[in-house]
Amino acid sequence: MSTWAVLVAAGRGERLGGDRPKAFAPLGGRPLLAESLERLEASEWIDAIVVVAPDGWGEPSILVAEELGCGKVSATVAGGASRAESVRVGVAEADREAAALVVHDAARPLVSEDVIGRVLTALGQGWDGAVPGLPVSDTVKRIEGERVVETLARDELRAVQTPQAFAADVLRGALEGDVSGASDCASLVEARGGRVAVVPGDRRLLKVTTPEDLALVESWLAGE
Repeated sequence: MSTWAVLVAAGRGERLGGDRPKAFAPLGGRPLLAESLERLEASEWIDAIVVVAPDGWGEPSILVAEELGCGKVSATVAGGASRAESVRVGVAEADREAAALVVHDAARPLVSEDVIGRVLTALGQGWDGAVPGLPVSDTVKRIEGERVVETLARDELRAVQTPQAFAADVLRGALEGDVSGASDCASLVEARGGRVAVVPGDRRLLKVTTPEDLALVESWLAGE
């Protein structure tokens, strides 16, 4: 019963600046994509990988995988118009016999073996999906326009990250139909009545959005 990873690297990264997609922003002297790809390749939990590359950057993505010696990479495909559509394209390339699918954003380069293990262990406990999450430290308020309408209880909130893991048939079903407005894969599974668990996340799983984020992740790497 195999586990396939879909590495979503198709984001444009406009807020990051530069002349290339986010996945090819420099991190420690190599493309951002290389860090999460190398970690998924090394994971004992992952059997095969599909890379969802920026449109027009398929060949450079293949070269990154080859330079890293990533024998688990089964396919590299171009992403869609939205993140969810990119996930759907990637999932379509995974083996139909796969038992579990792990979806991870290349924009969170410091994916760890511990977090991968936690989300997949939850599937083994009978959940349809599992996501890593962190407690919310700030007070969060729901607003309408400029007016506060509700203050939410922080102990009931989590900031959710990737990798997210799902029973393969559950995620495939959730990706049917219109997915353009989905913020993550778990929301699609939840909308169809799927049971999704939250497991402890990792503060180093920062999503790189700005040059400051990139510099922070690079400092963490330098300290390893």
